[in-house]
Amino acid sequence: MMGTIKTVMLGNVEVGKDAPKVIVPIVAKDRETIVAKGRELTQYTMDVIEWRVDFYDDVFDIPKVVETGRQLREALQGTPILFTFRTKKEGGEKEISMPAYTALNKAMAESGYVDAIDVEIFSGDEIVRTNIENIHAADKPVVGSNHDFFKTPDKADLLSRLRKMQDLGADIPKIAVMPKNKADVIVLLDATQEMAEKYATRPIITMSMSKIGVISRLVGEAFGSSMTFGAVGQVSAPGQIPVEKLQTAMAIIHEAQK
Repeated sequence: MMGTIKTVMLGNVEVGKDAPKVIVPIVAKDRETIVAKGRELTQYTMDVIEWRVDFYDDVFDIPKVVETGRQLREALQGTPILFTFRTKKEGGEKEISMPAYTALNKAMAESGYVDAIDVEIFSGDEIVRTNIENIHAADKPVVGSNHDFFKTPDKADLLSRLRKMQDLGADIPKIAVMPKNKADVIVLLDATQEMAEKYATRPIITMSMSKIGVISRLVGEAFGSSMTFGAVGQVSAPGQIPVEKLQTAMAIIHEAQK
């Protein structure tokens, strides 16, 4: 990767340094199950938890979300939390208005109970800028994301999307796309390498979803992706594999990169 890459701290985890960091999602629907899952995950080796709050039944009640975040923070014993409301249009569970989305992200950034916030970068530039400004004002980093569950855009489009995320101020640009064939996976990996080598000033995350794209979740380090997603039980996207198997495969690749 470029020597000008600036690493990003998610809690005590430095993203963009050494091997890609492993994220495991929590997709439970109620507070009790969310917190219990957090306790369970402390028994596994991972770097970051993604709380997919769009699965949470009480997500539109901000005080309840904040309190659940407090309890999850306590249960995780220091493991960083990435807070994510994935909208319906990008593969999430629920619809949300942009004012509600912005208010939710702002409240959680200011709560101090999470370590980073996901912002969908194609929600409208002004909305995105407001979200990023709010989150940065709370001294939290932003994962700027885009998800295409229908196709893999061409290389130029992928690069354009990642560069837009960076230009809008996302600390970690992230893109996930759906391959229709093996060639699509190669397109994603090629775009990842070019972004990392020519344009990136910060860590990036890329992945090709589904069974066809599983290889992209394993070899990110070789192409320039700084994080990947594994699963403990329920998955949050197609192609996530059990975290123990993911760690084993990535360790082999990491050693080979030295």
